[in-house]
Amino acid sequence: MIKLTIDGIEVQTDREITILEAAKQVGIEIPTLCTFKNLSPSGSCRMCLVEIERLSRPQTACTVKITDGMVVRTNSEAIMRARKAVLEFLLINHPLDCPVCDKAGECILQDLSAKYGAAAGRFKEGKRTNPVSFEDPVIVRDMQRCILCTRCVRTCDDLQGAFAISVINRGSHSLIEPFSGGRFDCEYCGNCLSACPVGAITSKLHRHTYRPWYIERQVETICGHCGVGCTLTLQMRENTIIRVIPDFEKGLNSGMLCVMGRFGYDYTEHEERLRSPLIRKDGELVPVSWEEAVEFTAWRLKEIVKKHGGGSVAGIASGRCTNEDNYMLQKLIRYVLGSNNIDSAARLFYRPAVSYLERMFGQGITANLIPGIANSDGVFVAGGDPTTINPVLGIAVRSVWKKGGKVFVLGKSGGLRSNVKHELNHTEGAGALILTWILAKVYEKKNFISENSIIDKKLSALKIPDMDMLVRAGVSPEALQYTADELVRLKNPVVIIGPEMVLYGNGSKNLFLLGALNYVLNGRLFVLMDEPNTQGCLDMGCSPGVLVGGRPVELETFGHKMENTAGMKTPEGTGLNLFEMINGANSGSIKAMFVMGENPVFNIPDKKKVESALQKLEFLAVSDIFLTETASLADVVFPASAWSEKDGTYTNLERRLQRLRKGALSSRGRADWKILADICKALGMKESYTDVKSVWEEISRISSVHAGVRYESLTGRGGIWPYGGEPLRGIEGDFEVEGLEDMPELPGSEQSGRVILKEDKSLIHSSSLSRYSAALMGVASEPLLMINPVTAESLGLSDNERVVITSDKGMAVAVLRADRGMPEGVAALSNTFKDNGFRSIVGYTIDPTLKSLNITDRVVTIERAKEL
Repeated sequence: MIKLTIDGIEVQTDREITILEAAKQVGIEIPTLCTFKNLSPSGSCRMCLVEIERLSRPQTACTVKITDGMVVRTNSEAIMRARKAVLEFLLINHPLDCPVCDKAGECILQDLSAKYGAAAGRFKEGKRTNPVSFEDPVIVRDMQRCILCTRCVRTCDDLQGAFAISVINRGSHSLIEPFSGGRFDCEYCGNCLSACPVGAITSKLHRHTYRPWYIERQVETICGHCGVGCTLTLQMRENTIIRVIPDFEKGLNSGMLCVMGRFGYDYTEHEERLRSPLIRKDGELVPVSWEEAVEFTAWRLKEIVKKHGGGSVAGIASGRCTNEDNYMLQKLIRYVLGSNNIDSAARLFYRPAVSYLERMFGQGITANLIPGIANSDGVFVAGGDPTTINPVLGIAVRSVWKKGGKVFVLGKSGGLRSNVKHELNHTEGAGALILTWILAKVYEKKNFISENSIIDKKLSALKIPDMDMLVRAGVSPEALQYTADELVRLKNPVVIIGPEMVLYGNGSKNLFLLGALNYVLNGRLFVLMDEPNTQGCLDMGCSPGVLVGGRPVELETFGHKMENTAGMKTPEGTGLNLFEMINGANSGSIKAMFVMGENPVFNIPDKKKVESALQKLEFLAVSDIFLTETASLADVVFPASAWSEKDGTYTNLERRLQRLRKGALSSRGRADWKILADICKALGMKESYTDVKSVWEEISRISSVHAGVRYESLTGRGGIWPYGGEPLRGIEGDFEVEGLEDMPELPGSEQSGRVILKEDKSLIHSSSLSRYSAALMGVASEPLLMINPVTAESLGLSDNERVVITSDKGMAVAVLRADRGMPEGVAALSNTFKDNGFRSIVGYTIDPTLKSLNITDRVVTIERAKEL
């Protein structure tokens, strides 16, 4: 135990901490400008000077570690004079423009000047006259205000791991500059905004329109963009989000945000938001009252079920809606209308991947904690870039490298390129080939003794490729050997699986290989999740063969429990999945569909097929916040509440259960659970719900996993799976691996002038929703086609040219962007922009083993667009 005295107060601690930290423990505040949460101390501002007994000179409290018997004085007359002098130096060049500075009212320099500063400085020098930079779409730089504390640079380097800004020049000419010049052209996380203690780096979104005293209330909630589930704070004025800021003391993100979380909130104020229910009359969607829309929907659904049976109805849930919303949709479809035909976009990748891995290893195999990634000594990533799909999880991967751990990436390294020693970037379709070789070598070197005979049997059936084949796949022998050798040495590894491992074929084999690799390494598995509540869809029973709590439909006792609560019978048999619903609508067996918060016309490949299927329905109802491509086909459209306008819960990729809290006091629409509850009541359901809490209480009564979880208890970092309930144990067993005993073949060369197209997950955008955000569109306003410069040159194309991409399924227009990280012969297009999304110009088949999406028709031609 270390004992010391600070300003006459005795402090005891068993940790070797700094004087600054020890003082905080007993409520003594020592001023500082360069210290920032989670950053290593730098001692550069000198504001935290303190006196230490028996030392002749003042010391910086942020760098000096405590020792037993130390006596510290933080507010002596000499120390107060020293702080005053430090401020005098800082204010020599600092402009006194507080009345027009956006940092006014929350500026640390302003506060310290008021407390310690002199009325007039002793030093005279001309003010710096660096021009304010407005070149960036979301960030304003005013280097006249910069005090060179370097908090922004250290945050970018040490926490974000982006290395996008730096101090340039020397002495009084020093400036903070982005490496790209005027525009930042970085990851746009905005964490430098949080770090800056003055008004040198500010947000352009509310320049000269924001002051802290304008804020009427602050609401802690969960980000609505990806599956990490970051905690953030909405600063509200009336019903408008003025600013989004992090809380460094709360949430699994520890105060870090990404571009979507920090800047992508303004879509809720977009002028195209739906404002009233719509019903199609004489071929046109016209505004109607809520009562008419609810009654009309209930009448049409009742008539169709009466005529064709419950099996003729289907529902599509959404990973962007809350648990309560999704629960109520499955209740409408399953218990009120009598159909198990309910699914969500989780079917495309996340649900099949997690389900398959749970068949291998048991329920909860992927329910691992994101902050724990930083404590691992190595991370193997396959099938997607976590820095763009789940950015804050990507930060955790980078931190492993910063601490000396190893990072391996199968495929394009993307945002982890600077963290990887040897790239495993390969030709299209060679992923399973490389994984097989790596697994075989690790299995051999580990002398692994397995306790799973099923996995052992399948491993023994693998055909191991020779090195010549691997070299033809584009990977060097050195990179392969290095990867295998280093993986064997890991003591606490992590394996991260992205969507490409499933979407482009060999899905079950890739998942088996990655699952087996993790098993042999004794690591932890993570499956990337691109929407905030995809896991919640599954937990709430929005899957054709699963009831609330993840229980199989066939589990009779659980079905009875649902029946007793709902007062209605659980339909027998497994329902149709998402793709089977589309086929059913095309064939005529599905007559009606309710789509909640999802846009299948845009998000499922083969746009024409999906559009045709929905047009053949006798009745289509959609609830959404915009008139999407799907909503425009509907017979009735309900305006839903946006993420910031409703309460509820999300379940992230760790299966962490967290509270979503509404910032806006009123909404242009209604919460989806409320819309669905009204329809259920109109169809004869006896239960009524007063608020979202009453819906959650019903969920906790029904679900064995969520049993006893009180709505009010979900504060702070939320509830961790299995939430004190009872998970479904012992479900692992045999599982099918398609093509297990086949030697993988390398794809043949394509026709001249044609390349293979893949989906590019943009860091800036979150599916089609973010195209309504002015801030995000300001950063990335048009679709980009990422392509290797060698491939571009072979096609006679140049960087930044507008090109036309044509496949057998359609056409898109994008701006060509050369990227050396792309394999030759492959291009990548995002799925964000209307009429130019990746999935609009490709087709699909259904993986026979996983029942997941297998994207086809990806061979495209790329030509220079004709000038208008």
